[in-house]
Amino acid sequence: MRPEETVEVPISLSLAPYSGPWTKNEAAHLLRRTLFGPTFQQINSASEQGMDLSVDTLLTIPSFTEPLAFLPEETVTPYGDSWVNNVYPTDSVLAQHHENARRDSLGAWLVQRINQQGFSIHEKMCLFWHNHFSNQASPDSRATYDYFRLIQTHALGNFKQFVKDMTVNPCMLYFLNGYQNNKFSPNENFSRELLELFTIGKGPQIGEGDYTNYTEHDVLQGAKIFTGWTINGYFSDTLTSVTAQFKSELHDTSDKQLSSKFGNALVVNSNETEYETFIDIIFNQEATAKFICRKIYRWFVNYDLTPTIENVIIDGLAAELRTNNYEILPVISKLLKSEHFYDISMLGTIIKNPLEEIFSIFNSTSSFPDFDINTDYRMYLTCGGIAAALGMNGLVPPNVGGWAAYYQAPNYSKLWVNSSYIKLRFDFASYVTIYGGIDIDGYKYVVNFLGFVNNLSIPSDAPQLIEDIVTIFCPKGLSLEKKIVLKAILTNGLPDFEWTLQYNEYLADPPNPAKSDPLKLRIGLTLNQLFKYPEFQTF
Repeated sequence: MRPEETVEVPISLSLAPYSGPWTKNEAAHLLRRTLFGPTFQQINSASEQGMDLSVDTLLTIPSFTEPLAFLPEETVTPYGDSWVNNVYPTDSVLAQHHENARRDSLGAWLVQRINQQGFSIHEKMCLFWHNHFSNQASPDSRATYDYFRLIQTHALGNFKQFVKDMTVNPCMLYFLNGYQNNKFSPNENFSRELLELFTIGKGPQIGEGDYTNYTEHDVLQGAKIFTGWTINGYFSDTLTSVTAQFKSELHDTSDKQLSSKFGNALVVNSNETEYETFIDIIFNQEATAKFICRKIYRWFVNYDLTPTIENVIIDGLAAELRTNNYEILPVISKLLKSEHFYDISMLGTIIKNPLEEIFSIFNSTSSFPDFDINTDYRMYLTCGGIAAALGMNGLVPPNVGGWAAYYQAPNYSKLWVNSSYIKLRFDFASYVTIYGGIDIDGYKYVVNFLGFVNNLSIPSDAPQLIEDIVTIFCPKGLSLEKKIVLKAILTNGLPDFEWTLQYNEYLADPPNPAKSDPLKLRIGLTLNQLFKYPEFQTF
């Protein structure tokens, strides 16, 4: 065989447990897909403890926190305390000021959780479900908080129960007009999205009002089934929470006949529990399991659903989901432990969304703001604003379908790197590596250059340092030419031993800025270059 010839290895299409080599490369792939940026220590730990234990540990739920009052406009809640169960002022103008402050707190809290993710898939799953049950912030942040807490609670739980709970969630009732749906004027918004986007999906259209998996008649019957639910407590100066209420006088008590897509099932009146019967019928259809498994696959593996992927991987995951009565955790576990997940062809197939872009930089370098609550939250709000400028407002998806990068063929995640967004990505990389970072009243949120490098395998060895950062940030590696460029930037073009001397001088006197500042500069310049390579944009 001539040296330039290569042997094409077939893509593994097996959900059987992966039994190949388990090195830093496989561990890094797992963690890049499940975390918002792994550290080198996390990659080392995962490579040492093996795939099974690593995946099992990732599938644990961390402790929950609550957003805190941090702005002077919030006068009901003391600074630094949670406002999620507090009332609003009686005065409507003051109440709106409080709402604005609470919404900022909520947005900062969501970003903070990403930055403080720990060793858990939880935050990646929460963003997945926020995209799936796409919902914009309600007028009362207590209701919006309850929506996110519902996502956190069910992130790895039972999908069927998740759908039932989301159906009567006040934030969802508000967003899709469920609170306006009554027997006198049925509103089809939630019923339509429940079928099309949240559970079973349309499938190809067969005829007018007739889709593969449901009909327009089913949408109308669903709307009648969901009648009678209202919301209580918005902006209340006496009630400490926003709740859903069922009013039987607004509910359509007639029998609802579904189409042949659902076996011509008849849903008889059962008042406030009737919606659960309808959801159970939807989940009896095999198409429902396949629909959610496709979304999970596109989120964690690849957007390209070939017929073979459909017949082998999606069908296999859907069978696992049905066998486990729609428990999500066994499906994620099976996928993350499968031969297919670790196939070399799956490396770097997804372009990072803006939050993944930002926090693959901050999290992988162990960069956290650690000032006071007000400063930290404002820094996180700035990160959220940057993500929005890059196309992803984490609190407000663009529509009920979520972000287009997760459903719009044929480009999918390529939508994150159009000509405008890629320039802004490069600007952000420069911003946090060489231009001082996010500045809040003189406090800086910037890459933790020395803390990052100090925890690599041999920080004093320039070639090894470059290899380590490539392992962390580049799923497909880097060419020799690009590694040489990065090392030249790191060493300022000097021989490798000069970097070793410089680093060892810093270790002998870490507090001395004359020793540490030159290293920060070289590391910052190196990372800035790396973060602009195409290899960094994927994971």
